[in-house]
Amino acid sequence: MKIKATLDRIPGGMMVVPLLLAATLNTFAPDLLRIGNFTQALFVDGASTLIALFLLCTGAQINFRNVGVSLGKGATLLTVKWLVGAGIGLLAYIFAGPNGLWLGLAPIAIIAAMTNSNGGLYVALVGQYGDKTDRAAYSLLALNDGPFFTMVALSIFGAMGFVEGMFSFVSFVSVLLPIIVGMVLGNLDDEMREFLNKGSSMLIPFFAFALGMGIDFGAILEGGLAGVVLGVLTVFLTGTAGYIVFKAMKWNPIVGAAEGSTAGNAVATPAAIAAASAGFAANVEIATVQVAASVVTTAILLPLYIAFLVKRLEKKGVKLPDDYVIDESNTRVSS
Repeated sequence: MKIKATLDRIPGGMMVVPLLLAATLNTFAPDLLRIGNFTQALFVDGASTLIALFLLCTGAQINFRNVGVSLGKGATLLTVKWLVGAGIGLLAYIFAGPNGLWLGLAPIAIIAAMTNSNGGLYVALVGQYGDKTDRAAYSLLALNDGPFFTMVALSIFGAMGFVEGMFSFVSFVSVLLPIIVGMVLGNLDDEMREFLNKGSSMLIPFFAFALGMGIDFGAILEGGLAGVVLGVLTVFLTGTAGYIVFKAMKWNPIVGAAEGSTAGNAVATPAAIAAASAGFAANVEIATVQVAASVVTTAILLPLYIAFLVKRLEKKGVKLPDDYVIDESNTRVSS
């Protein structure tokens, strides 16, 4: 059976399929895997531990050795992505109803989905339409994997009085420490980075399944359509913002738009946030489903949006990537 090949053909399949499979199982046979010992520890109760190990492996891939133009591009993408996601999330908190939702969306899902980006999709897109500095920017973009930037936004909103459940310093560090340990190991030893990189991919379906065992099928029905809307907003708001900023800086605007996605890793962010502060636990279930739906939606929609933008530029006589080549001094050398 070609299980992995089949999952790979499904956008976000390694995360979405186990999540929905477990959610279905939890809905119709919730006690089937709750039999104690190793089975329950891995498939039901293991989400927090597996996510922590995943964050460590992800942290090891963050490489601070690449500087120059790539650093500038990566920092710009991170900033634009965070500002848009945090801004929409703040509006959601301000106008949220009594159930804590805004237009059916959990604010924590909005921030998690919009501030995290699909690195694999970015690399694939800039591999076709970008240059080497665009591809090298990915080393810095790894910073938006996981809950860090979501936690920063929520901490700021808490200080502003819009969010209850501010993080204590210890809780904040407890979530970030696995990432920091991974960063240290990966930057001290390239072989350790390569070794831990294998865990980044391998752990996804396992923690996704464990997360799914905490989700009821009713929540999928409730949050699925809203999650699709969240994915559409992520593509058109964060992608378009990146496009505009990169164009203004005379960089290849397609690269800016390539950040308009939601990372599969982001599905773990609501659970990680709730682990750091119980004040965010109420909407974790629906937020997880909405983020998962956004992952799939952006994986399908973003390449189509990029193709539209490329054709739009070609009609104006711009040929990519030849007409947006940046040399090492950060100077546009052709147009």
